Amino acid sequence: MKRFHVHVAVSDIEQSIKFYTTFFNSEPAVIKEDYAKWMLDDPRINFAISNRGREPGLDHLGIQVDDEESLKEISLRLKNAQEPILEQEQTTCCYAKSDKTWVHDPQGIAWESFYTIGSATTYGEDAAFDQRAKSNSACCAPSSDVIPISFGSPSSSKKECGS
Repeated sequence: MKRFHVHVAVSDIEQSIKFYTTFFNSEPAVIKEDYAKWMLDDPRINFAISNRGREPGLDHLGIQVDDEESLKEISLRLKNAQEPILEQEQTTCCYAKSDKTWVHDPQGIAWESFYTIGSATTYGEDAAFDQRAKSNSACCAPSSDVIPISFGSPSSSKKECGS
């Protein structure tokens, strides 16, 4: 099963946690000093917020999958769409370890497809945060002008978050 993902950059994490907790009528599944996440079933969404190095607003969208096979399926569809993609394995971002595929749609919106392998004690690797600051992104989303990546070739690039 898949879950829609939305990541929003916020300026005041406490105020935003209060707002979204009330709006969703649900406590966050994860709360950190700079990050919160709700795993809702109605609607089925992974909704995350953070105040890490970005102007407030939409950071990226995505699809969270339950297994590696589903991630491979989405990655193949993205390769067939002939858009540059970035594949990451065993990356740490948003207090989680994940395998990911990133793409930018024709409007430049970053889309993340990911399979979460486990939790992490840090938001991401220090190098990843440095890269986010440069790309003005709250998460490990590559900016649309950062090196991609692969156009559906069998040998796709593997890149650690922020490297």
